Amino acid sequence: MSNATAAVTQISELERLKTLHNGTKQQLTFSDAEFERRLSGLRKIMAAKELDAVILTSYHGIKYYSDFLYTTFGRNYALVVTADSSTTITANIDAGMPWRTSYGDNIVYTDWKRDNFYFGLQEALKRNGVKAARIGVEDDALPLMTRQAIAATFDGATLVDVSQDAMRQRMIKSAEEIEVIKHGARIGDLGGEAIKAAIREGITEYEVALIGTEAMVHEIAKTFPHREVRDTWVWFQSGINTDGAHNWATTRKLQRGDILSLNCFPMTSGYYTALERTLFLGEPDARSLQVWNANVEVHKRGLELIKPGAVCKDIAAELNEIFIGHGLLPNRTFGYGHSFGVLSHYYGREAGLELREDIDTVLEPGMVVSMEPMVTIADGEPGAGGYREHDILVIGEDGGVENITKFGFGPENNIIDA
Repeated sequence: MSNATAAVTQISELERLKTLHNGTKQQLTFSDAEFERRLSGLRKIMAAKELDAVILTSYHGIKYYSDFLYTTFGRNYALVVTADSSTTITANIDAGMPWRTSYGDNIVYTDWKRDNFYFGLQEALKRNGVKAARIGVEDDALPLMTRQAIAATFDGATLVDVSQDAMRQRMIKSAEEIEVIKHGARIGDLGGEAIKAAIREGITEYEVALIGTEAMVHEIAKTFPHREVRDTWVWFQSGINTDGAHNWATTRKLQRGDILSLNCFPMTSGYYTALERTLFLGEPDARSLQVWNANVEVHKRGLELIKPGAVCKDIAAELNEIFIGHGLLPNRTFGYGHSFGVLSHYYGREAGLELREDIDTVLEPGMVVSMEPMVTIADGEPGAGGYREHDILVIGEDGGVENITKFGFGPENNIIDA
């Protein structure tokens, strides 16, 4: 037998799937009771849709129900949920980490055959005695090729979208979730203070961003010492770079007279929070001050409108009227706010809870939403730049609303004389 033939024979005999219970289960972000609450909600969705199993493939779906946040690098991941089991399907490259850091069982697939991931999906159902005729999937975040491969793996099974129902479940936060979100808001404020202290002429955007990020990462590690530290970032923009809300930091140096945009995003175990503020380096000109104050007026009124029973589209409509009064509605950049939870700049979105004209969701206890008006004045026009404020509000079970963002906003707080 040639060496090449022997190598092929050896590879063909390697395991397609593995059990890698390496080490011991680690402390998770939430209690076992919290994960059972979430899975129970998913199983109610399964019962209503007459599903035998659900195969979750999105970052947010897997994280929400298992606490495991994967790193794809071109590989597939899943959480398979049945009536009485939940099993993550993860790549061998991650070894035992997914099992240690997730709620439920785990199956590891190897790279020795290209379809081993799908073989793992089959095994998860087989181990639990489930023959699936109807399977839930997340069509909002499922690539067509992967969906087709799942359908081929379970030949004859009907795939049913559960993404919108799961999203609606995620929109209502538990007490444990709200506690994590409150820590995130607090940490965002700390990042904002570090940034504010660093602002001066000549410093670059990216240097300021690094200072804010480092301050938040240290506090996250201190607050959540049992969880991985990842994904926290800052968008700090100046001058023309403030025109978009999601513009990344550059090497531009701050100049006196610049409009500045501070955007801190502490990621606490996959949970996104944000602090966003307009600032000026030196005294703003009259038109800039006028636009800034108009946006602050909208922000303040928006904070008052967020309460149980309010309808998302009605909030947007009323705030539009204020901008119309200032002649700034055409300069509005996006909707007035959104839901929080398992969310990042590359995963997650509870699109059913956004403060936009086309969303008729009614606000209720347990929801966490932002108020974040923004207008942009084009370069070359008086008051040029992007103006944005952002606070996070928790709607309580008693009908009260708590603003968990404490960093000051407006000209009285954020004109920097350095």
